[in-house]
Amino acid sequence: MYQTPEDRPAYRLLTGADDRAFCERVSEALAQGWRLYGSPTLAWDTAENCMKAAQAVVWHEADVVK
Repeated sequence: MYQTPEDRPAYRLLTGADDRAFCERVSEALAQGWRLYGSPTLAWDTAENCMKAAQAVVWHEADVVK
């Protein structure tokens, strides 16, 4: 069995405002050994009046099927 950082699940969905901080979180996950899983998703949040982003990542050793 594989071990993820901080014993996190093999699949994670990173979400947040579509800004530099979100891009840095995704970049940090990639640097830790996570890999992108699928395409990012964007949606306009009318309550917050901003674009929200989501990107799935999986642990590099995880055996996942798309």
